[in-house]
Amino acid sequence: MGFHTFDADRADVLEDPGRYRFCSREELLAALDLGGRAVVADIGSGTGFYTDEIAPFADTVYAVDVQSEMHEYHREKGAQENVEFVAAEASAMPLDDDELDAAFSTMTYHEFASEASLEELARVVRPGGRVVTLDWSARGTGDDGPPMDERYALADAVERFESAGFRTVEASSRKETFVHIARR
Repeated sequence: MGFHTFDADRADVLEDPGRYRFCSREELLAALDLGGRAVVADIGSGTGFYTDEIAPFADTVYAVDVQSEMHEYHREKGAQENVEFVAAEASAMPLDDDELDAAFSTMTYHEFASEASLEELARVVRPGGRVVTLDWSARGTGDDGPPMDERYALADAVERFESAGFRTVEASSRKETFVHIARR
């Protein structure tokens, strides 16, 4: 997905329920505001930790990850029936224009934060659709997550999404992370 990817040999670390301290299922669902059945993509889905949390509330969830090893892990642990695996870079997803009602990324924006990836999200998310980004903040302490030099500031994410044609609905900083909700 670009800058760096999580080591697939350590995939089991991504299944730690302690991740909920950064984002709960309820918070993610509220941010997505699916309002009924929807087609959603988890960008940088990894082991499917959050993919499987959203799947019961969507018609289809595309688990998008550049590492097929992550998809293998997800399949082995048991994926929801409505999850479709997509091995692709965030900048080149094999999805139709306006196919998605929403997309989200949890702790992976720093891995794909390029102009091409945001333009691709603008292509595949329908007008009015949401993109929810929860990622490690450049203002964090560095106690958790990737090295500080791989992180983005919330203001940078807002600017990049808006440059790609999104409108910010909500943007907030936390101790170690930020949340950005944008509408196309």
